[in-house]
Amino acid sequence: MEETQASTNAEAAVPWPELLGSNDWSGLLEPLNLELRRLILRCGDFCQATYDAFNNDANSKYAGSSRYGKKSFFEKVMLESAAADYQVSCFLYATAKVSVAEAVFLHSLSRQAWDRESNWIGYIAVTTDAATAALGRREIYVVWRGTSRNYEWINVLGATPQSAAQLLAGADAAAAGSSSSDEDGENVPKVMSGWMTIYVSSDPNSSFTKLSARSQLQTKIAQLRELYNEDRLSITLTGHSLGASLAILAAFDLVENGVRDIPVAAVVFGSPQVGDKAFRDRVAGYPNLKILHVKNKIDLIPLYPSAILGYRDVGVELVIDNRKSPSLKDSTNPSDWHNLQGMLHVVAGWNGAEAEFELKVKRSVALVNKSSEYLKDEYLIPGSWWVEKNKGIVLDENGDWILAAPADEDQPVPEFP
Repeated sequence: MEETQASTNAEAAVPWPELLGSNDWSGLLEPLNLELRRLILRCGDFCQATYDAFNNDANSKYAGSSRYGKKSFFEKVMLESAAADYQVSCFLYATAKVSVAEAVFLHSLSRQAWDRESNWIGYIAVTTDAATAALGRREIYVVWRGTSRNYEWINVLGATPQSAAQLLAGADAAAAGSSSSDEDGENVPKVMSGWMTIYVSSDPNSSFTKLSARSQLQTKIAQLRELYNEDRLSITLTGHSLGASLAILAAFDLVENGVRDIPVAAVVFGSPQVGDKAFRDRVAGYPNLKILHVKNKIDLIPLYPSAILGYRDVGVELVIDNRKSPSLKDSTNPSDWHNLQGMLHVVAGWNGAEAEFELKVKRSVALVNKSSEYLKDEYLIPGSWWVEKNKGIVLDENGDWILAAPADEDQPVPEFP
């Protein structure tokens, strides 16, 4: 339903730093502030675009890449408002790395026995010059995809905590690395090994880039900060599921290693736990770093890997409950509880645990079924309706059906030297 003029006028404009958590979102979550609601939905739509664009067809020669190029990206995923105000600055690629034993197991699944595999994992988008002039600020978004590939699933199961020493700045990293007692102590942050593997691993055989996701991110952010050094900047990282964990880890890494003069926020959805108490405390020690975790009350994924292994929740939580929506099925399928579009639908109508569900922004209910069958049957919306036309097969001039090559702008080439 359309936003009412009354609801628009009822809330005073919230300064941008506050929307990014400068006051820990105090007074903005209950009830959910309209501007913050819009920001959360924008982040969610940016995340959904990584699923919509990812080529996960194992039989495609372009598997593991984005189906769409940077210039046409937002148009192709049909985010028209984003296409007007944001431009994709670069793509990000990440390497899932597995042991020999894991690779042998995967050989039976994928007919390959590599020890690592690089895939498109997300993108960095920046407000256009026109949008920047209108807003009075330059927004940088770092968007991470959730788990899709077999090797990534193996890493997701790597729940063992490991030292985050390699992410720590300067002397702290040296001290952590030189003292085994410190590394086992409470002061050195630990994060889940699976998240760290995907974030820091590189692949010398990758056709995309030889650099780790971490190196790509740090390189590009440094370039953007230099390019837009006269603008009022902010960095918002976002992701769903695995992407949420990477967004939190990357946000911490950026601030830990010097990005402390501008707001850095992670707005994430259905995030598993990332690190231990020391990690949580170190994150909390940076005043410009804020994390907002949107999670469904009945979703099981945010409980993983669990406090039993020493993991702790981090940041501020916006807990929604999908059961409040009259449009969603009373599903017993845990994947529905974790479904991103289901959560975004609820965010659009969330008015608190005690209030009635009522859409406060216009958002098509059909989006719920984009990759699920979570919407009630009475809406007559097919399940998992977002698919690439003919899976990219086109009819050529010779009358043969062939796999279409990406346009020049879509070719997978290294983003960085």
